[in-house]
Amino acid sequence: MLFQKKIFLTKINSFMQNKDFNFTDEKFEDIQMLRYRLDGFDNLNLKQKKLIYYLSKAALWGRDITFDQFGRYNFLIRQTLETVYLRYEGDRQSQDFKAFEVYLKRIWFSNGIYHHYGEYKIEPGFSAEFFKHCVKSIDEIFLPLTGGQTADDLCKILEPIIFDSSVLPVKVNKKEGEDLILTSACNFYEGVTQDEVEKYYADIKNVHDKEPLSYGLNSTLRKTPDGVKEDVWYINGKYGFYIRKIVFWLEKALSATENDVQKDVIQKLIDYYKSGNLRDFNTYCIKWLEDRDSKVDFINGFIEVYDDPLGMRGTWEGLVEYIDEIATKRTKLISNNAQWFEDHSPIDDRFKKKKVKGVSAHVICAAMLGGAEYPSTAIGINLPNADWIRAQYGSKSVTISNIIYAYNEAAKGNKFAEEFVIDDATRESIKAYGDLGDAIHTDLHECLGHGSGQMLPGVDVDSLKAYGNTIEEARADLFGLYYAADRKLVDLGLFPNTEAYKATYYSYIMNGLLTQLARIEKGHQIEEAHMRNRALISRWCYDMGKAEKIIELVRIDNKTYVRVNSYEKLRVLFAKLLSEIQRIKSEGDFNAARNLVETYAVKVDPILHEEICERYKKLHIPPYKGFINPMLVPIYDNQHQIKDIRVDYSETYDNQMLRYSKEYSI
Repeated sequence: MLFQKKIFLTKINSFMQNKDFNFTDEKFEDIQMLRYRLDGFDNLNLKQKKLIYYLSKAALWGRDITFDQFGRYNFLIRQTLETVYLRYEGDRQSQDFKAFEVYLKRIWFSNGIYHHYGEYKIEPGFSAEFFKHCVKSIDEIFLPLTGGQTADDLCKILEPIIFDSSVLPVKVNKKEGEDLILTSACNFYEGVTQDEVEKYYADIKNVHDKEPLSYGLNSTLRKTPDGVKEDVWYINGKYGFYIRKIVFWLEKALSATENDVQKDVIQKLIDYYKSGNLRDFNTYCIKWLEDRDSKVDFINGFIEVYDDPLGMRGTWEGLVEYIDEIATKRTKLISNNAQWFEDHSPIDDRFKKKKVKGVSAHVICAAMLGGAEYPSTAIGINLPNADWIRAQYGSKSVTISNIIYAYNEAAKGNKFAEEFVIDDATRESIKAYGDLGDAIHTDLHECLGHGSGQMLPGVDVDSLKAYGNTIEEARADLFGLYYAADRKLVDLGLFPNTEAYKATYYSYIMNGLLTQLARIEKGHQIEEAHMRNRALISRWCYDMGKAEKIIELVRIDNKTYVRVNSYEKLRVLFAKLLSEIQRIKSEGDFNAARNLVETYAVKVDPILHEEICERYKKLHIPPYKGFINPMLVPIYDNQHQIKDIRVDYSETYDNQMLRYSKEYSI
């Protein structure tokens, strides 16, 4: 109890006593924690603040779902390690215990024992003997034991999972030629093979359905004595305890909605959680698209499919947001011209939408991150994912301004550009236009890229299988890259001149060819879909432009740099690749997708990798960033009614994680 009381004591960070907000927080291993500021929150009315508060509670209750989805032992491991962290009374200053603390922090960060980007199992840094010593030193009444288990039993279960690199080694395996289900540790399937999964859905899919379901999005597929069955994730099914809590706070949010459309959106989500019916999910998505005028919005549910090797099952995520009115003027300019961008896209006319519908784009401030969006989060989101809904009803896109701003503030003065950018002129260009270019590229990617183009009739949306996520991200990135250099952006007032786009092009190619390698563990290949996408685009353009030396890798003082010799010709390459990527998606050309990804997006040059990692290491810049959520604290009047919501930035990383495990868990 001594250590529990000590760790839960609130610490007021130094930045709370200073006038200036400090975006950076602690560092551990390859991670730096940041804070994001809720600018403009105090200007919201009380009803909007209460709505954000209730939706934030709903966003935080999905955390354990994400942990369980990322590995069937994650929840048990987290409970065990947290118990040791709070109650171990041995030498807490020893090297082993310090390594134990870092390991727990990494598990919190990744929502499990697998690296959040690299997919590989995180190495503990302490021995199995020390682990057993710690666990067995704790009174068994505090350990997560069931059915008469002892501390010894618990150690026997967890020891191979944590310490044996050959046991469940990868969260999501995408290696060609292997059974991706049997070799992936993610917890979406039980006892089935890849062939059985693909056959199950091939048998039940109706490819001629004009309103197809997102098959497998909210269920575990398992083998039973009666055949392959789906366990649906809904209020009376798997994850029901958490979904009931989520629904409770969504129902509270109904009392604070801004308008009837927003209220109907929340009610439709509640209906879906109660039924588990994917038709209800489609209804909810369509209704969510109708709410384009509310100040407050949210994402809550089983959404993105990157963590399923077959790209079908949705990881739980939550995000609560409110509009950044000033920055949204930029995205409205883009979305208002959506048809122009679609008409002038360098793709085959067969794949263009004749009429772009319902494109909505906002710049928003994140108010709370949850599930797969926490602690590491996206900077832009485009939903819903169903292509038929995008075609008929449109999409909503957001760029998260306060998250981007926090990243940019944390990067100031880190000497990254001096180390990796080839010359002073390019550095000056990036300094002048880099942040703006990144924001515009993100806007184009999310607002229009994901919503552009169309599938040919009868093409299965899952036809690209394990390569679908990488192809889709490449398609959206290429759309943004191609148009970043278009005169249209200058005419719209988004870029100040026709040279500004070059900063975006250089940074993108440098990242895809070189600097993102710092995020990969030595000896590993590229696994994460977004990293594969950037590698695919950059390496393909480098390869296709070799004869003309459009892009070069040059050695200066024994260091490798990117040199772009013709930005105009580089844009032509982006156009060619975009045309092919769109064809692959529209026609469902699995073999072409596999060839592109396996040729350009997976392998790592070990010599170049070693160099980049060493140069990065000398800068002392953790390659990964995550965020500590602010606390939203209700203030009550004498009648116990909420009279205001206060934002508190004082919570530390470990306090927040332990509090979430206490307040938002079984």
